[in-house]
Amino acid sequence: MSGVMPQTRDIAGPASSAYRVLYRFRDQSHGNYPAAGLIEVDGSLYGTTRFGGSNTGVVYRVTTNGAQSVLHRFGGSGDGQYPTAGLVDVGGTLYGTTSAGGASGDGTVYSITPSGEEKVLFSFGGPDGAKPWAPVINVNGTLYGTTDSGGAHRKGTVYSVNTKGVEKVLHSFAGPPTDGEFPIAGLINVNGTLYGTTQWGGNGCGVSHRCGAIFSITPSGEEKVVYSFGGPDGAFPHSSLIDVNGTLYGTTYGGGTYGDGTVYSITTQGKEGVLHDFGAANDGMLPQAGVIDVNGKLYGTTAAGGGASKDCRIGSGCGTVYSVTMSGVEQVLHGFTGGSDGGYPVANLIHVKGTLYGTTASPEVDMYDGISTVFTLTP
Repeated sequence: MSGVMPQTRDIAGPASSAYRVLYRFRDQSHGNYPAAGLIEVDGSLYGTTRFGGSNTGVVYRVTTNGAQSVLHRFGGSGDGQYPTAGLVDVGGTLYGTTSAGGASGDGTVYSITPSGEEKVLFSFGGPDGAKPWAPVINVNGTLYGTTDSGGAHRKGTVYSVNTKGVEKVLHSFAGPPTDGEFPIAGLINVNGTLYGTTQWGGNGCGVSHRCGAIFSITPSGEEKVVYSFGGPDGAFPHSSLIDVNGTLYGTTYGGGTYGDGTVYSITTQGKEGVLHDFGAANDGMLPQAGVIDVNGKLYGTTAAGGGASKDCRIGSGCGTVYSVTMSGVEQVLHGFTGGSDGGYPVANLIHVKGTLYGTTASPEVDMYDGISTVFTLTP
């Protein structure tokens, strides 16, 4: 591992934030379990749900006044199924991935217009990748993404696909000790080089070699591991990175002082530092989502923690929305109860005109039939 900068574990007192449920998914036909974040296009929010609709997910739109409509229900012959990733806007057309379905059942890249015209752009089939859990990103009109499995070693891939549906595998992950494996997060573009995370692999956890890695890859397919997690510095990154003035920031689902995840920073040269360790009393735990930067402060969600609730399977709470400064001072902005406010947020937040928007998948007690929401929070 590269050198780890000193950790900061300061936690500020409770914050006063205006939290509001914008929309509740009240029946299966309108979707259920929004595991993906939102995007804003022309004043409306667009997202996906993994379940609901025809039981295999939907693409939906919701206005900032809370009016929701379903653009597409997945599940027809050859269509995608179970979208876990959000969308990207390319010239007025939205693009996304489904983790299953398509011609071979291994997932798809699809396009959809704001009026609901959907088509499968590419169907995965094993050697070219399988189970794309992550969203795609747009780099000069070409889409780039990752698959959780498939490829030459069956441990995931980085791929590109153009808007005509021509796909290319840029890298097949080989696994430890020299490479990552099983990426479930998307990529970011930093000055023409792509960066991402793998939830397992790397060389940082002794004989198991499975604490995860950060990698870089060029559009031509030159890949290298930038950093391998070792446990105390974080483990099992589920989320993508962000770039803030040349430094990358992200979260790990596990590891850290309490074993419940971290917020970390890392340079493109591989110098990593922990900003915050999750898991202290009433703090968040187990962040599946990454962070966003709003005016020099990071905001994110955790899938558990925030205080005990009878409606949460994990006794420490149904998740949080939090902020953390660049110096490592963290605040819990909202602790979910699993009741009418929802629970189990696993997706990134977005920031629109001073307001944060996010989704809750459902309370931990029942992720399939619980209350899924779109929410707003004004820090």
